[in-house]
Amino acid sequence: MMSNRTWRGLGAGLLAGAMWGLVFLAPELARGFSPAQLAAGRYLAYGLIAAVLAAPSWRRLHGVLGRAEWIGLAWLGFTGNILYYLCLAGAVQLGGVAMTSLVIGLLPVTITLAGSRDAGAVPLRRLARSLLLGVAGLVAIGWPALAAARGGTLSDGLLGLLCALGALGSWTVYAVTNSRWLARLGGVSGHEWSLLTGVATGALALVLAVPAFLLAPQAHAAPEWAWFAAGMGTIALLCSVVGNALWNAASRLLPLTMVGQVILFETLFALLYGFMWERRWPAAHEVLAMALLGAGLFASALAHRPQALADEAVDRVTAM
Repeated sequence: MMSNRTWRGLGAGLLAGAMWGLVFLAPELARGFSPAQLAAGRYLAYGLIAAVLAAPSWRRLHGVLGRAEWIGLAWLGFTGNILYYLCLAGAVQLGGVAMTSLVIGLLPVTITLAGSRDAGAVPLRRLARSLLLGVAGLVAIGWPALAAARGGTLSDGLLGLLCALGALGSWTVYAVTNSRWLARLGGVSGHEWSLLTGVATGALALVLAVPAFLLAPQAHAAPEWAWFAAGMGTIALLCSVVGNALWNAASRLLPLTMVGQVILFETLFALLYGFMWERRWPAAHEVLAMALLGAGLFASALAHRPQALADEAVDRVTAM
């Protein structure tokens, strides 16, 4: 049986994935706007909302955090928000939701590998089954999608793939760094850390907004701007404020090797929302892919059971 702590961590990770899956639709809903404009708009809204929510605790938090923490927050805001969303929006617009979901879906592998040497981490051999199931699921969903890529040029497809790989790398760095910050922070809750990350990200978005909006050649009508503002505000609230707070809760309740597997929820929800947007049922290979991804997550949960970890400890002592 899994512990109550593990169940709560999985629940928080599932809800975070449900929120984050929405970000894959945002570039489709606002295709007339550039990736830089999407990132600047979303994170300006995130920074404003976060600043308002953090205001009642600002004096206490300011006394707890030092120079190192603020530098860390700026780095997290850049890698996990600004750079990640620039790359993701470009990947979706150039290569489509399916291809982007495929590449971003490799996060469980990259985060698990990055966290495999952390204290208390489950050995990789115990996670081999879940990692292989996850990779198999991503191949099942991604190969047909890449073969049937929508009528873009080869250069667009390659550029989209590079953008997706950039998003994968930047968010891997964010997830690992953020988890380690949360492990050593005192006096700051996961939700407060998320809000502070939002404040730092909003400050970075102000710098990005100047070239994104003032130097952009596109002209938009008032209704388009209203749609853009409403969409970015909604994404900022649900994906950044709510989703990040839930993710921080999961990161504190679960070991990093398991947190890497929980990110699969984002891929599953992104696919679900994509099917709803395209108004169709999933194809056979897509059902197979989701089943494999789900099985990989279940296998990871089993590998992290207290009994499994106890058996591993006994095996190590016996082998000495």
